[in-house]
Amino acid sequence: MRLTLHARGPQPADEVWERYAVPSRWPDWAPWITGVDCPDDRIRTGSTGVVRGPLGVPAARFTVTELDERLGTWAWDVGLGPVRLSLDHGVRPSGGGSRTWLTIEGPAAAVLGYALPARVSLEMLVRRAV
Repeated sequence: MRLTLHARGPQPADEVWERYAVPSRWPDWAPWITGVDCPDDRIRTGSTGVVRGPLGVPAARFTVTELDERLGTWAWDVGLGPVRLSLDHGVRPSGGGSRTWLTIEGPAAAVLGYALPARVSLEMLVRRAV
């Protein structure tokens, strides 16, 4: 299954991009992420790591598969046990703020289960000042 979510908000696109590009900042806008273990300070194609969920439990292993800072896009594959998702992110300027999107691809149950936390995270990414 493939699902695309969108959000618009007042945060500038360059700030939103920095929130994407620096894994240590992911918990600032994704409340379900309690931490990220990644050897890279900024994501790059080939970056790998683990996203920790509630109570610090390793939630998912990831690999960044594509990144284009000029276009404001990046993609990663995320796995939790046998479940695998491919996630494509992007950000663009929009009016006085930005718009962002996320396309989630994987098994229907996993895509639909992830849709709500992903929607909340996207809204916080473009709206919340941190």
